[in-house]
Amino acid sequence: MQRFVLYCLLFVQLTSVSAQTTTQTQTRTDAFLQDLIRRQASPALKNVLDKPDSFHYQVIYTRIDRDRHNRPHFHNYYLHVNALDYFNPASTVKLPLALLALEKVHSLEGRGIDKFTPMLTDSAYSGQSTAWTDTSATNGLPSIAQYIRKIFLVSDNDAYTRLYEFLGQSYINTRLHELGYPDIRITRRFVPMNEDENRHTNPIRFVRDGRALYAQPAANSDFVFDFSHPYFYGNAHYDGHDSLIHAPMDFTRHNNFPIEDAQRMLQSVLFPRSVPGSQRFHLTPDDYRFLYQYMSEFPHESAHPRYDTTEFFDAYTKFWLFKATGHTPIPSYIRIFNKPGWSYGFLTDIAYIVDFEHGVEFMLTGTIYTNSDGVLNDDKYDYDAIGYPFFKEIGDIIYRYELNRPRKYRPDLHDFRMTYN
Repeated sequence: MQRFVLYCLLFVQLTSVSAQTTTQTQTRTDAFLQDLIRRQASPALKNVLDKPDSFHYQVIYTRIDRDRHNRPHFHNYYLHVNALDYFNPASTVKLPLALLALEKVHSLEGRGIDKFTPMLTDSAYSGQSTAWTDTSATNGLPSIAQYIRKIFLVSDNDAYTRLYEFLGQSYINTRLHELGYPDIRITRRFVPMNEDENRHTNPIRFVRDGRALYAQPAANSDFVFDFSHPYFYGNAHYDGHDSLIHAPMDFTRHNNFPIEDAQRMLQSVLFPRSVPGSQRFHLTPDDYRFLYQYMSEFPHESAHPRYDTTEFFDAYTKFWLFKATGHTPIPSYIRIFNKPGWSYGFLTDIAYIVDFEHGVEFMLTGTIYTNSDGVLNDDKYDYDAIGYPFFKEIGDIIYRYELNRPRKYRPDLHDFRMTYN
């Protein structure tokens, strides 16, 4: 905590942001949530809360109340939420790609293909690479299912890239717009590529026992993006050639995943009946169980892939409540179904938190920018000093509130009880 206080009190904002990013009238803050957090906040957290233009934090707390039929009812409370205050979503965009991949693979069922069928990725354009094996899988072959496991267990970047190539840039963005997410923008893989290369995706084959079941040709996206809102951060950045550029970093053409869309998407997956049918992904009950399993599973519980738990500890991808505590065990009665992201000084986590022992459930979605030196792409950010403590302290405050608030009906949470290895 002392380190958290020191860094927050010394934090000097060196960030330059486009004038289009935020105005006070566009920012949503509920007095209830703001007062709840501030009443219990440490001096360090209050310092962060007092500087929204420096830390660019946004938080959504979703209270869930069940009726006598166990149907959930949702109420969102906002803290400095603004769709025009851009943050880099980093790995949170892996969530929509995992959902879209499960959805798309159902269109291939007539060819005998499912999420477990081996998927081999070829190359046909500049910057592309092949993926013909996967040593983390029991059969040594890549598949949609194995990529999704790795995305949720440890936020694997290559897994995201391979799903991006299976889906294609145009399909990804067209389908997300159809589902009611016109502000989401997915423009790139997580490998060094230019804009043209990211529009081209690889040829892909699904095989079984050496026999090709389906061959998907290479594709070139002509999707038209809205780049009319420029976004700049920092006062300097390193480019793709490791050269220091003394100018803000331009995020205008990067991926975009507004925090309200992230919260709504996770809710649609965990509670599909809570959103209109037109906004639901076309997933099966088996798909949902598969997602819940790996959203909540800890790396030490996974046999394939198997992970070195000194690096990939239980809280590795659990920012709310636990990441700041490092290797401290997470209580067995708590599970977090989530997708975080971290990059360029931004930390983001979209989470549904369940305490089976005390009958508690709620959602927390948040982001914060922590980059006191103002230089981007230098791998020197204030994650440990400011970011993770921010998520822990706010998470603790909301969790304590949830433990003590009265509920007319105790939730039946059996749908989220998984059997882990």
